[in-house]
Amino acid sequence: MRSVYDAAGGADGVLRLAAAWHARVLADEVVAHAFSHGFHPDHTRRLAAYWAEALGGPASYSDSLGDEASVVRMHSGNGPHEEMDRRAIDCFDRALEDVGADESVRPVLHDYFTWATTTAMTRYHASDDVPDGLRIPRWSWDGLVPPPGDA
Repeated sequence: MRSVYDAAGGADGVLRLAAAWHARVLADEVVAHAFSHGFHPDHTRRLAAYWAEALGGPASYSDSLGDEASVVRMHSGNGPHEEMDRRAIDCFDRALEDVGADESVRPVLHDYFTWATTTAMTRYHASDDVPDGLRIPRWSWDGLVPPPGDA
């Protein structure tokens, strides 16, 4: 069975999706606030590498850019922001349309992004609470893949 990453178009497809999502959130008056402090100049490529790894692609993010702990620390300590989350998810769904994602993979990608936004990135109240060494969670056609040893 092909991975969600492959169904999303591989490296090129995930990069297009990251670019489309990033453009949409920067244009959204609520979600853009998350980027008002600035962002890495290569944010889109880094985001694409993270999503690619999470969706069954190469481990490019964790091999050279960081681990889950570093990503979660960037998103921790901001308090609840349900409207921003909802709008970020809407931007993601619209980005799926923008890039012409195949209908068969859209629900899986939506579920992944929703879970990542509302669960994975919000499970710690402060950056200091995030433990070291977290691995990037993997997502399959069936949802979250248990980490090795937890199956």
